[in-house]
Amino acid sequence: MSPKWAEPGKPFEGWGTALAWFANVTGRLPSAQRDRLADLLYGENGLRFNIARYNIGGGNAPEQKAYLRSGANISGFWKRPAGASGNDWWNPDDPSQWDWLADPGQRWWLDAIRERVPREDQIFEAFSNSPPYFMTVSGRVSGNVDGLTDNLLPGNEGIFADYLVRVAAELEQRHQIHFRTLSPVNEPNTPYWYASNTQEGAHWSPARQAKIITAVAKALRDRGLTTTLSAMDETNAQTFVEDWAGLDQAAIDTIDQINVHSYDTTGKTAVRDIAQATGKRLWMSEVDLSPPNVPQAFDDMRPAIALGEQIVSDINRLRPVGWVLWQAIENEAKPPSSGSDWGLIKMNYDNTTAPQVHITTKYWSMANFSRFIRPGDRFIPVDDTDTVVALRPDNRTVVMVHVNPGLYSRHLFLNLPSLDAGWTYRVSTTVTDATHQAENLCNACTFDSGGLVAPPKSVTTFVLRPVGVELR
Repeated sequence: MSPKWAEPGKPFEGWGTALAWFANVTGRLPSAQRDRLADLLYGENGLRFNIARYNIGGGNAPEQKAYLRSGANISGFWKRPAGASGNDWWNPDDPSQWDWLADPGQRWWLDAIRERVPREDQIFEAFSNSPPYFMTVSGRVSGNVDGLTDNLLPGNEGIFADYLVRVAAELEQRHQIHFRTLSPVNEPNTPYWYASNTQEGAHWSPARQAKIITAVAKALRDRGLTTTLSAMDETNAQTFVEDWAGLDQAAIDTIDQINVHSYDTTGKTAVRDIAQATGKRLWMSEVDLSPPNVPQAFDDMRPAIALGEQIVSDINRLRPVGWVLWQAIENEAKPPSSGSDWGLIKMNYDNTTAPQVHITTKYWSMANFSRFIRPGDRFIPVDDTDTVVALRPDNRTVVMVHVNPGLYSRHLFLNLPSLDAGWTYRVSTTVTDATHQAENLCNACTFDSGGLVAPPKSVTTFVLRPVGVELR
């Protein structure tokens, strides 16, 4: 393969996960258990994630009968006065109507991440799935009765924007972090969010998206925050392009970061082109997957291969500077045949004392990327749809991750122009396959443009560094 060494991308910002449901559950576990999970995701010996997306919950009415799925009942930060009803009681200037002790699970993770990730690498983003129930048409945070109808009450853009911004500002102070961006809508122009659904969500037409985006931008300015806008966290690239075309220029101008999910393969290059043309930062801000006809299986390599292929496609076609999983820890299914392979780690959400933690092959596949391709590295365009290539800031060390879904080993040949300069290279090889869990199989082998072998059904990382350059 011949990477285009003269066309490096922008410095990569890192890898991460949304907190939301799993953090709501696991942040309340006994200290030893939740610390282990935080180490697995954000620790130096874990996945070395550095990005976290915090879900600002809307929150259903106190009298609402529970119907949201396990973990998805994210608390709002409002406190309804005794005797109040309807949707016109909210007075954000009354301190008694705020509950800053809400959402202890996710908030614990903010502290855990801050303590584990070097300050210069930490990136926090706040996002919203739904307004609080009293700002909605249906009175539910799961959407309108019709999933194709907007659920924010007309004219409530200002108070919802104020709610999001005040929560972000308060959490920054209480947890000594900074939300670099705030994303006010999530998968907005889809049919997913209807009142009887089991998770928070809200439909937003492109015109209403524009209104809330500009309202949040104004609220951020009015409070003097340096947090900027990200949008639209659409479910796939094609729908993102449709949303973008429906925004007015005022909304487009307020967006600092483009967020898109990659739950479909079509249209990634179109979003890439929008980001390049506008000069806006681009993130792949949410995805996960489970291969069809593969039930929950912790040791099956098929989900690990599928995740690796997803990452390679996103990096090479979308070219984001940040890549974020949806839920790193998912609820374990009982029996396994009834479940899927979403998540990197599985546990029983309902066991709040000592749940068994299952580390899946997808976790180790993720490790092949996140442990070795680090903030500041630059991805290089490459003519191989199964490979990503990154160049370290020293402009000499190369990281290559190859996904081999086939039944036979692959011999890979990499064109390194610097070999012509007489540099001697060593290669470190790390493999995830049926018998290895991100295991280093060769730490300082000689590299001479050949000799790179990716085992069958594997995700393999090669770090090539000139002699005298330390591996990091």
